[in-house]
Amino acid sequence: MAERGRGAAGGALPSSPGPVLAAKGALRAGAGEGGGGGRPGPGRARCDSAGVSNGDCSLGAPGGEARVGPALAAAPGPAACPLPRDSKPGGLPRRSSIIKDGTKQKRERKKTVSFSSMPTEKKISSASDCINAMVEGSELKKVRSNSRIYHRYFLLDADMQSLRWEPSKKDSEKAKIDIKSIKEVRTGKNTDIFRSNGVSDQISEDCAFSVIYGENYESLDLVANSADVANIWVTGLRYLISYGKHTLDMLESSQDNMRTSWVSQMFSEIDVDGLGHITLCSAVQCIRNLNPGLKTSKIELKFKELHKSRDKTGTDVTKEEFVEVFHELCTRPEIYFLLVQFSSNKEFLDTKDLMMFLEAEQGVAHINEEISLEIIHKYEPSKEGQEKGWLSIDGFTNYLMSPDCYIFDPEHKKVCQDMKQPLSHYFINSSHNTYLIEDQFRGPSDITGYIRALKMGCRSVELDVWDGPDNEPVIYTGHTMTSQIVFRSVIDIINKYAFFASEYPLILCLENHCSIKQQKVMVQHMKKILGDKLYTTSPNVEESYLPSPDVLKGKILVKAKKLSSSCSGVEGDVTDEDEGAEMSQRMGKENTEPANHLPAKRFQLCKELSELVSICKSVQFKEFQASFQAQKYWEVCSFNEVLASKYANENPGDFVNYNKRFLARVFPSPMRIDSSNMNPQDFWKCGCQIVAMNFQTPGLMMDLNVGWFRQNGNCGYVLRPAIMREEVSFFSANTKDSVPGVSPQLLHIKVISGQNFPKPKGSGAKGDVVDPYVYVEIHGIPADCAEQRTRTVHQNGDAPIFDESFEFQVNLPELAMVRFVVLDDDYIGDEFIGQYTIPFECLQTGYRHVQLQSLTGEVLAHASLFVHVAITNRRGGGKPHKRGLSVRKGKKSREYASLRTLWIKTVDEVFKNAQPPIRDATDLRENMQMIQSLKALIENADAVYEKIVHCQKAGTSRPLEIRQERDRGEPEADPLRGSLLRTQQARHRKR
Repeated sequence: MAERGRGAAGGALPSSPGPVLAAKGALRAGAGEGGGGGRPGPGRARCDSAGVSNGDCSLGAPGGEARVGPALAAAPGPAACPLPRDSKPGGLPRRSSIIKDGTKQKRERKKTVSFSSMPTEKKISSASDCINAMVEGSELKKVRSNSRIYHRYFLLDADMQSLRWEPSKKDSEKAKIDIKSIKEVRTGKNTDIFRSNGVSDQISEDCAFSVIYGENYESLDLVANSADVANIWVTGLRYLISYGKHTLDMLESSQDNMRTSWVSQMFSEIDVDGLGHITLCSAVQCIRNLNPGLKTSKIELKFKELHKSRDKTGTDVTKEEFVEVFHELCTRPEIYFLLVQFSSNKEFLDTKDLMMFLEAEQGVAHINEEISLEIIHKYEPSKEGQEKGWLSIDGFTNYLMSPDCYIFDPEHKKVCQDMKQPLSHYFINSSHNTYLIEDQFRGPSDITGYIRALKMGCRSVELDVWDGPDNEPVIYTGHTMTSQIVFRSVIDIINKYAFFASEYPLILCLENHCSIKQQKVMVQHMKKILGDKLYTTSPNVEESYLPSPDVLKGKILVKAKKLSSSCSGVEGDVTDEDEGAEMSQRMGKENTEPANHLPAKRFQLCKELSELVSICKSVQFKEFQASFQAQKYWEVCSFNEVLASKYANENPGDFVNYNKRFLARVFPSPMRIDSSNMNPQDFWKCGCQIVAMNFQTPGLMMDLNVGWFRQNGNCGYVLRPAIMREEVSFFSANTKDSVPGVSPQLLHIKVISGQNFPKPKGSGAKGDVVDPYVYVEIHGIPADCAEQRTRTVHQNGDAPIFDESFEFQVNLPELAMVRFVVLDDDYIGDEFIGQYTIPFECLQTGYRHVQLQSLTGEVLAHASLFVHVAITNRRGGGKPHKRGLSVRKGKKSREYASLRTLWIKTVDEVFKNAQPPIRDATDLRENMQMIQSLKALIENADAVYEKIVHCQKAGTSRPLEIRQERDRGEPEADPLRGSLLRTQQARHRKR
């Protein structure tokens, strides 16, 4: 396993000293024994049915890992495209009955491929590279209709007239296909043989292709060890079909193509004296300017290697060397193969090609040639390309690496949601103990905590106020060793930064422990500094809901204790809120009693401070039914994390209904002395609006919080899903199945490649090499939570190729997030490389780059993932702009059990007959479940109908009962019932 991904496992084409096709004889030299760059002889062939792991294109052998090259400008990272490695026997026993050996003698094959990360690899950057690789040959798997897979070595004759394979029982002249007889090259599993083959489900769609040839349109169905190898053969064969006998001439002319001319021009601009060579330093700097992600040491090493291969002693760089190294380092094969897929075998995209790509893959609506030309003029680096309306591989790479192709939908970079709903209908970005910048017990307090939180779009900050010296209140966590900051300075900072990132209301969670004297000082500071920003308007008792964020723009709301309206004095008695005391208790003794059940202390509150509290009056939560009946819409309850979790698990439906009308604040358990964070999704799924986070502690939980609030212009407010807002709807937070009334979505993510992964910051001394792998995580309701990981790409952090596809069913898209995490598999101390978290609703479909972020949220320079995203609904539909053309994997409406082939003929034949009955049994079971569901629905509808008839006979009494039931906050038992009741109410109003 330690050697996986290294030279022994497979690799890329060896580097050549000059252009791949310097002359016509370069390809013809391969004819005969020993020609063609050391073509390997035939080896032992076998067929088996070992399964293909996700993203691994081989059957019975580990999948090849590929190298990916850097893009221009914003697209960094070195490139290489692999050939398949020699297959090793899989886990099945080698049986003489299943081994197909045409020679009966195993001959040693010369190794021509390597996965070494050293810069001695040849990258695929043109059609000539593809054809050269085909002449070199590859081991592919030949699929037959009898459910068997034959390992064969395929190669293109040096004269490019025939496609051959070996070993074979056929005569050598019959084990070939004439290129001129090829009618078509199809990608994917799109022939009858693939569809009828018993192991077709184990074959990756991206690694399969078929050659259709002959007058009878026969098919040669092949599977490569990786998608890149399949792309090499598909691209090369299509090129041969397109240009026929003129292929060599076309390949020679491509050596002086648009790209080469542009690179040569750059060289000439540096070589101002016309000497024909430039210094190594100038050459390295020029390539670095075009591709900032490339390391200087890597570029220098590539030039030195090239000089050594040519026995050159000097360090100066010629034009030919500059062009060759540029092509080698600045070409990303995965983007090149994508380009030729849409360019009809040209080395560039014209305006029509680009239009097709933008519409079919990127989901750009109302596309026309003018838009295509704008993109070409913006991203194409060569003047020739701009004048002719052609987008070269460099321009295409620049475009794909630009913000236009980031995964985050730019529509969500500004406020895009309805901001006129009641305040309780939004999730609110909230901070816990905002003044702390480290742990909760001994950590320092600092005003920078407020600055950081407010700049990040936080809309709810906490102030824990105590009596201070010189009659100046101070902020710190009571009963702890945290340092203190002056209350007045905090109010100054809040006044300065309150609306720095958002114009929507800011909530000050005031935990007041001051004497009456210093409470009055607090009032003076707040009125003097905040002035008209304070919202002190009394709530309207005729209303049922809080005002909207739109109405409260530019206002600061104070959440705190408030004297009752019956209090006529200048001060009164209220219950105390003291999180610090609770923490101190838990530090002193083991106490498992929930925080909200601790006996409440009382303290004196002055009326002036009470009057600053308007629509966020702090009250103590008792139980749901009491709240539904007696709680006012302007009263806010705070829940300890432990108690909130208890309600989320035991009363999920009630908790959701409670939060439709009232604000709920959840704060971390006092046991989180290290300032660790709870999972906000655990409480968002219950509709809790204010989930207070420790902003000073990075990690997964803060990634979720920061990522979640990006989706509405980072304004600090996110509209909750409709099912959490509508009175008549019912939603259980712990649902582990599809949500009634919500169409599940299928998310297809293909992780293609990575670029410029840095070494983990906290890792030990093991050099600059990383072994990256990627996790794709879905966070949301329990039914949606899932994760998948790619394989590890060994010793390649510059340009790893993953090429793995995943599929997730998302039942409540409005509450789901996608997180990409890149980790180091061979780490010392720290494995974290980077991450990016994005709400499901913000995903852009098509080919996208994901800009990775550090543990603390900073963007990692030039580090990214290249992915393909497609979204469809569960039945195969979906909005046009949410679909990607590359989702070629066929979807079944039902999942059927499958039988594994053992390759023991007598046993397989017996169990083969069991497959149809199993499918029939599955169909019968599913149909019976559907019938039972329909029966229950009909019975429920009959019961509802009877109630409606009874209601009509009773006149106005039943609608009144319904309204009373609704006002108490009791949930409707069935969405259908709620809909019918609304219809009945409407009819009653008309009467």
